[in-house]
Amino acid sequence: MSLPLLALFISAFAFGTTEFVIAGVLPQVAEGLGVSIPSAGYLISAYALGIAIGGPLLTLATARLPRKLLLVGLAIAFTLGQLACAVAPSFGAMLAIRVAVAVAHGAYFGVAMVVAVSLVAEDKRSMAVALILAGLTVSNIVGVPAGTAIGNLWGWRATFWTTFGLGILAIAAMLALLPATAGAVSRPAGFLKEVQVLGRQQVWTTLIIMLMLMLGQFVPFTYIAPLLGEVTGLAPEWIPLVLLLNGVGATVGVFLGGKLADWKLMPSLIALMAVQGIVLALMYLVSPYPFAMVAVVTVWGGINFAIGTPIQSRILAWTADAPNLASALIPSGFNLGIAIAASVGAAMLGSGLGYRDLPLVGVAAMAVGVAVGLFSYGWEQSRGQRPPVRAG
Repeated sequence: MSLPLLALFISAFAFGTTEFVIAGVLPQVAEGLGVSIPSAGYLISAYALGIAIGGPLLTLATARLPRKLLLVGLAIAFTLGQLACAVAPSFGAMLAIRVAVAVAHGAYFGVAMVVAVSLVAEDKRSMAVALILAGLTVSNIVGVPAGTAIGNLWGWRATFWTTFGLGILAIAAMLALLPATAGAVSRPAGFLKEVQVLGRQQVWTTLIIMLMLMLGQFVPFTYIAPLLGEVTGLAPEWIPLVLLLNGVGATVGVFLGGKLADWKLMPSLIALMAVQGIVLALMYLVSPYPFAMVAVVTVWGGINFAIGTPIQSRILAWTADAPNLASALIPSGFNLGIAIAASVGAAMLGSGLGYRDLPLVGVAAMAVGVAVGLFSYGWEQSRGQRPPVRAG
């Protein structure tokens, strides 16, 4: 891993930890702020909406800033946000702070993806994307279980003091390791061009696939702690270990996805979605059985991120001539799906359904994703379409 990519990886790890760790300490946060667990779930959906809506707007507003300056500024905003979360006096304050941090999060990943692919040769771009995504998966291996364990031992506020420290590390890494000219282009695309590339079918169909992937992942993951506790019957101290295994699977999956994206992107993507639908059906069936459930959760994490890498590579490839808005829509697409997923899960639980029923939404979502992928790939092949040349 090159040093500039290492800096981007560290920052991705910090952002990923603060986004995902809330699921591991959700019951404690709910109790500490005086709300129900389903209501506390809106801390996840609000964060996702902040990324989805605020991220692209901030990216466009800062399009002329040097990329290194912007990335460091976003890391500073993130770090201050963790400090504010650690001392938040109420649920309303916590919700507002999470949304503000999420806007910086959305802009960071949009810019970081473009910078990452600009730092490597064309035949290594999918693996550069995979390395940034690996920051998220390693956050699930290390950051989320550690943050969950810290929350169980010393309270959920201690978890956010920990992410505050990660933010300081991210700032230092980017200041020291990221080139001042990273991500610069000689002919930046105008706003009209940035919007026009979104009309390419490869872009909008892939954004739909993102939404489906997030439904399959985050309808269950938002409520993973009570699902494992109340349905599977695991004691609280075992839940961080299950999250660790999920993160290990995700890390293996992200690099598998990078390899597949450089091999046969769309056939692999379609096949992975079909397999994920089967895995989610198995999650429903085996959720009362601890050993089988742990195995399925591990595989589920791997396939989620194996799918995510080719999705992002495809969007970056098909918007290479005007990447700013489209790259910002990558985290937006993922997090709009997260927001919808958390809300769908809350609505299902509010209607009387149980935690065990949550994976069934993902089965249907994967079926839709496969259908959209087949349509998009067939259209592309029948017209002999090829990705554009990168701006530079």
